[in-house]
Amino acid sequence: MAQQERARRTRQKVLTAAAEVFAAEGYNRATLGAVAERIGMTKGALYGHFPSKRSLAGALISESRHAWTGLCAEYDAPGAGAGAVLEGVVVDFAGRLQSDVRLQAMVRLASDCPNLERALSDVLVEVQGVLVELIRRAQREGGFPAHSPRLVAELLMAVMYGLLYRPVGPREEEGPRGEPLWRLLFTALSAAERPEYEGGGNSAVSGP
Repeated sequence: MAQQERARRTRQKVLTAAAEVFAAEGYNRATLGAVAERIGMTKGALYGHFPSKRSLAGALISESRHAWTGLCAEYDAPGAGAGAVLEGVVVDFAGRLQSDVRLQAMVRLASDCPNLERALSDVLVEVQGVLVELIRRAQREGGFPAHSPRLVAELLMAVMYGLLYRPVGPREEEGPRGEPLWRLLFTALSAAERPEYEGGGNSAVSGP
């Protein structure tokens, strides 16, 4: 049992180090040597846990899926309103993206890791699918306007990922996870009229 626990702790150290390397360097520039050096491990010992860079990236993607699933289960309790669940999941996931290097690595891998395109696509499709279903539930409950659920989900995902790359500077008006920003977004979504993007109609903006 002690040996298994040591192996588990070592695996977690390797995954964290790999996430730091992938998040900073991207998939193509990252090397197993850099991961091993970061935690003072020989490259041969690292191969004992992960035989290739691809398998290491795949393990991080799997971790991100588990994190997402656990987050959804945490908020989507029996009797919870879908609107509150949607906001809680999005705000919490966005906060974790800013602080969890493993999720940051997943986002970086999603943009520059063609060898894992299918696995990454599955994770992102799963995230979007959960958001779409929560939006539909919120609409059925009467607490969310009739925007296209898929477009709203795409908007939420774009903002979540965009928070990773916004300029660093004073944020006196925001909490640690950018709550006022998210509050503003959800308020705007709830207050806006349904746009004319469905049915092929074009809306013109008039004014001076």
